[in-house]
Amino acid sequence: MSEEQVPATEWVVERGKIAEFARAVLNENGAHDGPDAIATPTFPQSMALWRMRRGGPREVGRGGMDMRRVLHGEQEFEYVRPLRAGDVLTSTSAVKDEYEKAGKRGGTMKFVVSETTFKDQNGEVVAYSRGTTIVTSKATTE
Repeated sequence: MSEEQVPATEWVVERGKIAEFARAVLNENGAHDGPDAIATPTFPQSMALWRMRRGGPREVGRGGMDMRRVLHGEQEFEYVRPLRAGDVLTSTSAVKDEYEKAGKRGGTMKFVVSETTFKDQNGEVVAYSRGTTIVTSKATTE
């Protein structure tokens, strides 16, 4: 299977955004505040949401997915090192696998497994995000 590549996105890890995100997820650890702030474990997800909002209408996601039919299956993060305030990250995403299963309520569910690689300003890999998106045969919302 050939991997579908999504265009690279560059993003600056700002210390204020690290602190805001930590507060939003109720993480009071002092490591997420100040000039040497490190990001919380799920912080790269904010980059994915920012990229999605830039991409156009909410009804259409990556690969032309109808977002009314999309369910979040699972997600994991793997870190080579912590993300730090001042890092300039470039992310590239690729679809690693696609398969289908019969749904319990009728219709087919399509599973899309993707991986995002985050590199810092020196070109070093700092983190990976892997996730499974489920596309239902019927809209999950109206």
